[in-house]
Amino acid sequence: MNAVANTAAPPLKKDPYVIGPDGTPLTLKDLPPPSTKRWVIRRKAEVVAAVRGGLLTLEEACERYTLTVEEFLSWQKAIDQHGLPGLRATRVQQYR
Repeated sequence: MNAVANTAAPPLKKDPYVIGPDGTPLTLKDLPPPSTKRWVIRRKAEVVAAVRGGLLTLEEACERYTLTVEEFLSWQKAIDQHGLPGLRATRVQQYR
């Protein structure tokens, strides 16, 4: 009697994800690179969504992007109070 080898591929493991600011799934691979220096609205919002969704901890995000806790919390507060336009650096005075 011949033994039949199991040729079925192992189940694919899905990467953890959260829903990003534009409504699409966001994984760690989709986040801005750690070397990011130019923080546009979308990148800030993605990092905030990642922390809120548990993809990164606050400490991990601050270390990865060389942010202070205060800077990250200011992004979060701007989103809460004014939505994505609140993250616009050139319009900060209008939202204070």
